[in-house]
Amino acid sequence: MAKPQIVKFKFPESLEEMPLGPSAAAGILTEPNAGWRVQRPVIDHPKCTKCLLCWVLCPEGVIGKENEQLTIDMNYCKGCGLCAHECPKDAITMVQEGEADDQ
Repeated sequence: MAKPQIVKFKFPESLEEMPLGPSAAAGILTEPNAGWRVQRPVIDHPKCTKCLLCWVLCPEGVIGKENEQLTIDMNYCKGCGLCAHECPKDAITMVQEGEADDQ
């Protein structure tokens, strides 16, 4: 299944451009992460054993593997913390949004 596309929101300029029903078509995000995530996961790569339990349990499917390291697509992560809670090695921690550097 394909992830939604991120499309910049454009304010309607006339009454005819006003949306009827949902404000955006299905499969479209008006901005990355929609700006409401409070916490974000951070992976401690040396601690990670790559058991992939986080990958299996992530409800959004945002955890991937790149160059033998796990990655998290922060554009789609909702910050639920399930990955951090279930990591058997405590290699994933949740930090306040804005406090963590990019991975």
